[in-house]
Amino acid sequence: MTVLNTEIHIVTLVFVLLEVMMFSHQLVFYLQKPNEKKRKYYLILLFLLILYNLAGGLFPDEDLPLSVTLQYILAYGAGFGMGAYFPYYFYRAFNITHLEFHAKYGVLIFLILPFVLFFCILYPLGIDLKTVIYVGLIIPFAYAFYMVYNILWGIRQRYKTRKASFDAILSYVAVAPWTLMPLLAYLEVTQLTEVLLTNGGFLVITVLFIRNMVEENKKDLETLNLLQTKNEDEIFTIRCTKLGLTKREIEICELVREGHIYKDIADTLFISERTVNKHMQNIFKKAESNNKFDLLNKITRGCEVGLK
Repeated sequence: MTVLNTEIHIVTLVFVLLEVMMFSHQLVFYLQKPNEKKRKYYLILLFLLILYNLAGGLFPDEDLPLSVTLQYILAYGAGFGMGAYFPYYFYRAFNITHLEFHAKYGVLIFLILPFVLFFCILYPLGIDLKTVIYVGLIIPFAYAFYMVYNILWGIRQRYKTRKASFDAILSYVAVAPWTLMPLLAYLEVTQLTEVLLTNGGFLVITVLFIRNMVEENKKDLETLNLLQTKNEDEIFTIRCTKLGLTKREIEICELVREGHIYKDIADTLFISERTVNKHMQNIFKKAESNNKFDLLNKITRGCEVGLK
């Protein structure tokens, strides 16, 4: 069942409307707190999904003022763009450094390059679309399954003992069905089957964000109460504890906050500078930070705007 005299299925339209509403809602929160990088990467993911649904739902349509060839290129391009973003999403949103090569170079070599070669060059030159699909999707198909394994392995390595792995695992489950996209193209499934398979994960990620928003609001309220009864140093310590830092790591954090270098910290705590460096690496990992500035900014921001 199509709507608005187009090729777009009513279920596709429903998903698009829901995703646009969610995008607008999350955009407001992101503009209020632009430092929340995970929300930014989620917004990009959601925007690409909206484009994919529109392109896949509307194209091809001979009544549109675009050549059918260009419509197919745009439709498949939206799918390739969505798939190419997944490694980068997990690399940035969940700080899975194992995926850095794939996020920056792998997708360009094994996804974007085949798309450009087969769909943007050979197909307009007259190669049959079925041939382009059957041959052009071989490498992306194999790479998709390879990336699904790598993302899962990266999540398990990154979150061996952390509760935060729950969000990462659910997000992984949400995007995993996209590995079947080349197979769906081979089988020429209906738009309804395709949209249900590729958008089902959207509901999972949406539930995650709604849950996280509720938790964030609770923590903001807790912080307002803390500010009325505790000073900044006490809140700093509480924030460090929330990050899972040990007593020794909190002591080191406090000294870093005061501007001490590692050698001074080692002398103050009667430990070696190498031990201080090891503690700092553990602190960076727990706080999901890459340097002292980012670490202190995250902790002090927590003191000011909420225990996130």
